[in-house]
Amino acid sequence: MFTGIVQGTAEVIACRRHEGFMQLELKLPAGRADALEAGASIAVNGTCLTVTSFQNCNVCFDLIDTTLESTNLGELKPGGRVNFERAARIGDEIGGHLMSGHILCCARISRIESTEHNHHIHFEIPKAAAPYLLPKGFVGLNGCSLTLAEVDSEHGEFSISLIPETLSQTTFGSLQPGSRVNLEVDPQTQAIVDTVNLYMAQRG
Repeated sequence: MFTGIVQGTAEVIACRRHEGFMQLELKLPAGRADALEAGASIAVNGTCLTVTSFQNCNVCFDLIDTTLESTNLGELKPGGRVNFERAARIGDEIGGHLMSGHILCCARISRIESTEHNHHIHFEIPKAAAPYLLPKGFVGLNGCSLTLAEVDSEHGEFSISLIPETLSQTTFGSLQPGSRVNLEVDPQTQAIVDTVNLYMAQRG
């Protein structure tokens, strides 16, 4: 499990591509590479990946076809950067909200409004996520636990507002309109919405 509090960004060292498969190698910051072990989980742009091997600060992961199809990890290139979070431990402070690292879909940035003190990012609402995006609700975007600022169903957009600390610790400051971002909906919201919809369907 993860908290959605991104611990920093990691450099993409290599993307070894094969048919429907990719071996990803990242370089973690020195202070975040302690106690690594094969089989451990790390959220990369919000996607729960399993460590297959590591040496010093360099960590490798295997990405299968379903991961590449449902996330933006297949778009990575050497020299780029990704958000990361090591798996939460029992007793850790949960500063965001519990996240599984299971990406539902990607959301595309439609526009960005940035001023001296404010940074608002607007996204197109993906059809798969539409029932679960509620004003002031939680959402995971590229691994960040964020509160939805607005949900404009009429125009098919939702937005988030980012503080300077989030911009400095993540890749959000470098994203542009058209960029695709991994989206994980709040599991409690999803469970409630799906249960209500199932109940209503059974009631006719």
